[in-house]
Amino acid sequence: MRALQHRLAAFAAARDWQPYHTPKNLAAALSVEASELVEIFQWLTPEESARVMDDPDAARRVTDEVADVFAYLLQFCEVLGIDALAALSAKIDRNEQRFPLPPGKRPDRHSSE
Repeated sequence: MRALQHRLAAFAAARDWQPYHTPKNLAAALSVEASELVEIFQWLTPEESARVMDDPDAARRVTDEVADVFAYLLQFCEVLGIDALAALSAKIDRNEQRFPLPPGKRPDRHSSE
């Protein structure tokens, strides 16, 4: 992930875009890209949305928007010095405390690989 952040930073630096990559602007861009992802699904039924990746054109659009959202999130984290993986891990820890399992329910442990 750090390599991708450095690659994004180098891409922006080569184009002199750093003055525009403020936390406010990156947060706004992230929101716009997330909205573009939502737009793909806007009028689909739940069943159609579950099959969206079956259509090559729709799959490419979804994949591109996911990449855009991820790119802006990585740039946002880079600018503010946030370790996204550590932040997510800490958030999951807090949510496990806030929303304990019902009695008798066992946690579903997935591999962290």
